Amino acid sequence: MNVITASMAGNLWKLLVSSGEEVKEGQEVAILESMKMEIPITAKANGKIKTVLKEEGEFVNEGDELFELE
Repeated sequence: MNVITASMAGNLWKLLVSSGEEVKEGQEVAILESMKMEIPITAKANGKIKTVLKEEGEFVNEGDELFELE
């Protein structure tokens, strides 16, 4: 299973994609807020968002799975 994970701990400030959307490698899929900075989360491969695993406003830790790709 291919997943997109959080690159660091922080608040999941904004989701930029939803289930069923096609994404391309390097495309921003979410924005994390950490230490008053906005950190983009990008897709590591082309695919389709199968499941969104976290919600906006949720605190995530480094390595937490945010999206499943199919």
